[in-house]
Amino acid sequence: MNIAKKRIRPAKIAIHLFFIVLTIVFVLPLALVVSTSLSSEESLLQHGYSFFPHEFSLFAFEYLFKAPQALLNAYGVTILITVIGAASGLLLTAMIAYAISRRDYKLARPLTFYVFFTMLFSGGLVPWYILISQYLHLKDTIWALILPMMVSPFNIIVMKGFMAKIPMEIIESGKMDGAREWQIFFRIIMPLSTPALATIGLLISFTYWNDWYLGLLFINNDNLVPLQLLLIRMMNSIDFIKNMDVSMSMSININDFPDLSVRMAMVMLAAGPMLFVFPFFQKYFVQGLTVGSLKG
Repeated sequence: MNIAKKRIRPAKIAIHLFFIVLTIVFVLPLALVVSTSLSSEESLLQHGYSFFPHEFSLFAFEYLFKAPQALLNAYGVTILITVIGAASGLLLTAMIAYAISRRDYKLARPLTFYVFFTMLFSGGLVPWYILISQYLHLKDTIWALILPMMVSPFNIIVMKGFMAKIPMEIIESGKMDGAREWQIFFRIIMPLSTPALATIGLLISFTYWNDWYLGLLFINNDNLVPLQLLLIRMMNSIDFIKNMDVSMSMSININDFPDLSVRMAMVMLAAGPMLFVFPFFQKYFVQGLTVGSLKG
């Protein structure tokens, strides 16, 4: 027994060291982003990037908050579409996945193939744009930011693989107790699928939170601009000032405009809320990725 323990211990130490190094590799870029966002532009040009600011400055955040109303409005739009889109998309994904995961459903295989087929081929950008803007008349509405990404074939396939592991005996016992299909789904299947729901819900939330493409295509109203698109516009305005000789005609020192630091500040503003949300779902997220991976 002692010999076996001595043989196992070096392997465990090596595994722990590997994951410690891997964690450091993941944390260091984030620390560099925070340090750069809190550094002055002049110190970055002189000393380059560093994990500790050579000259502490909040000018990058002050620049981004020069128009607080627009920034807060963009946060509100992004939060709204993330909450509505994640909740609605998660419900539809679970309902479709449950239907095609039922072995007693005759159309399970054809519908599964139909869902999988849409992962390989799409209708194209132009027909999709015409459908959203001219036929559905969703342009310059909040629904143009929600409906196109509400259901993902990939998420359906992942959810279907999890729900297929739920024993049919549980569903049959619910039927014997007089439960209808809706009651079985909401009272039995949904609680048992909590890890998968948390995992897919988190993926959908990330998709909505980080999206700017739909806003670029369908939104011309400034009151409906999502956060990511607003930050891109801010960055483009900085690039325009730096690349064009506007500063000379306006008698403005071009070095006063943040560039490197404001990019990192934008990363903090865009990714910060999700960094705080993820730990609350971490437990279910790990379970959703691992449970059902082993057969038997």
